[in-house]
Amino acid sequence: GRGLAPCTEGGAAGVTLLVAALATLVVGGLLALVASFASARLSSVLGAGSCVVGCALGAVYALGALRTGGGGSLTLSWEVPYGRLRIETDALSAFFLVPLFGLGALAAVYGAGYLKDKGHRLSIGVAWLAYSWLLASMALVVVARQAVLFLVAWEVMSLCAFVCVTFEREDEAVARAGWVYLIASHVGAALLIAFFLVFGREAQGFDFDALAAATPRPAVAGLLALLAITGFGIKVGFVPLHVWLPEAHAAAPSHVSALMSGVLVKMGLYGVLRTLLLLRAPPPWIGPVLVVIGLLGAVVGISLASYQRDMKRVLAYSSIENMGLITLGVGAAFWGWAEGRPEAAALALAAALLHTWNHTLMKGLMFLAAGSVMHGSGTKDLERLGGVLRRMPRTGGLMLVGSVAIAGLPPLNGFVSEWVLYVALVRSALASSRATSVFVLLAVGVVAMVGALAGLAFVRLVGTALLGQPRSEGAAHAHESSWLMVLPMAALASAFAGVALFPQPIL
Repeated sequence: GRGLAPCTEGGAAGVTLLVAALATLVVGGLLALVASFASARLSSVLGAGSCVVGCALGAVYALGALRTGGGGSLTLSWEVPYGRLRIETDALSAFFLVPLFGLGALAAVYGAGYLKDKGHRLSIGVAWLAYSWLLASMALVVVARQAVLFLVAWEVMSLCAFVCVTFEREDEAVARAGWVYLIASHVGAALLIAFFLVFGREAQGFDFDALAAATPRPAVAGLLALLAITGFGIKVGFVPLHVWLPEAHAAAPSHVSALMSGVLVKMGLYGVLRTLLLLRAPPPWIGPVLVVIGLLGAVVGISLASYQRDMKRVLAYSSIENMGLITLGVGAAFWGWAEGRPEAAALALAAALLHTWNHTLMKGLMFLAAGSVMHGSGTKDLERLGGVLRRMPRTGGLMLVGSVAIAGLPPLNGFVSEWVLYVALVRSALASSRATSVFVLLAVGVVAMVGALAGLAFVRLVGTALLGQPRSEGAAHAHESSWLMVLPMAALASAFAGVALFPQPIL
């Protein structure tokens, strides 16, 4: 057979930088695995170094594509049933590539310090292979333009995340968390396979262009929307499909937890947006359903976060809350679209997308800071911490900044995106004379309550972990982390200030 042969469709030159980034990540992961047979340190240097280089190339490409609205396309023949390798970057793809490559590089630098002296040489190599391929597969998910390629990338992403989560699989709780994640991921994958089979039958093809051109009957469109929301909602952590999220985030190494919370769950959000937009005219009930799902996730997530003893579980449940707020904004946007109010829809979607980037920054910093506290004190149990700020001033200070931001308090970036969401909901309610306006105004009250609970949860986290007196030997003898771990946190905190000071260009 011909194998992979270039097709004549244009735009391949535009994705050369992306292909180079993906190749760097894939090859770098393999080199890190081979090097682990000789030296764990060499494996980490190759693994982290290739991730930084690959992510730097990818970030340059993504920012250029975001600025111009597209980054070209590449199509190769792929001689498997119903398959061809087709990738393309539009503005939506570029938007999700930016945080992926940005946080991916910073977390890799942090991981080089965090994984030092952890595990044996081969396990370090496997960890870097899985991490590199996780980045590459997530990038492929957002640029895939063919259903079979999308599903293959989605499966590789899930398997690599499983390997990353179970790095310390000797711990029974870690092994259990990994299996819970893997089972949940494959339930979601089964629903996505059903989605593409039904949609492909309607469109007579599995290319995204064919799917976008199809006009499924209303009943079929409703079924497709339900499959997409459920299948991708498992990855997002929609309540009650969130059971894997607190388990996996708490069990994974902290740089992996940061990547999973900051980027991996966003792959589910990307999937919801991409597939619903492929329907061209989603069912009108999509907006209200997403609004309800978002409100439920925000309330349940932050309520559960408020009493956890495990520091990383607090952050994991906070991720459910923040993804709920983002989903609320997306739902309000689809609702405004269905009711013919494009201004309200655009403002709500802008709020959701801005909070998507903000959550990547905030939760990336918080998980890295939590890992630094664990590294310095030997525990993540809030009841065994205390007095950490005096012993780890750099980590503690950065965690304090992150807590202010993620609680949505001024003047940091979390406040900016949540304020835009408030404005979007209020304007949407005032623009409608129907009874739905009352529901939207009630949603504003719910979001305000969620904000109050978030403040409570993170005051508790900071006060219990950083202030007071040490409540264990580990906390009493806590030590500051290396600069490899501190610098990525400082870079994320600096980005907070950038978004807070200059929100208008980003919006």
